Amino acid sequence: MISCTEFIPAYSEGFKFLEVRGGRRKVDEFWAYLSDQYLVETLKKNVEEFGLEGCFIYWEKALNEEAADFKITLDEEKEEFVIDMLRCPSKGLLIDMKHMEPYKDYCEHCPALYSRILTPMGYKFNMDLSQTDRAKCKLTVRRIREEEKNG
Repeated sequence: MISCTEFIPAYSEGFKFLEVRGGRRKVDEFWAYLSDQYLVETLKKNVEEFGLEGCFIYWEKALNEEAADFKITLDEEKEEFVIDMLRCPSKGLLIDMKHMEPYKDYCEHCPALYSRILTPMGYKFNMDLSQTDRAKCKLTVRRIREEEKNG
């Protein structure tokens, strides 16, 4: 069996193909489709059942399967979940490949996929992509408090 990381170059090339064929709008539509098809039964279901702990359950499994170098923090008192991605295996692989140029906005698939699920559930989703050239990023999810909704 091949690992999920074997598909990373194909994803990157697929995103480029979609953008050439239909512009960034087509890429965004594809990411929305992926989110709707594949995250409802995993991430959304976990968060519905366990709240922010559901984020921990989902990403701990997913990131370990991908052999990522990461640190997860779940602070229930602050109602905040954080992933410090120390080395993203996907972006790291693309950076290390010398025979192809990665899709320029490759890392933007993460906020596109996950915010689509979490924002309607009452969570604020933020992703710091400022270090993706080093295969690093930071994802933060926190519960939106009532005073923030009304305020």
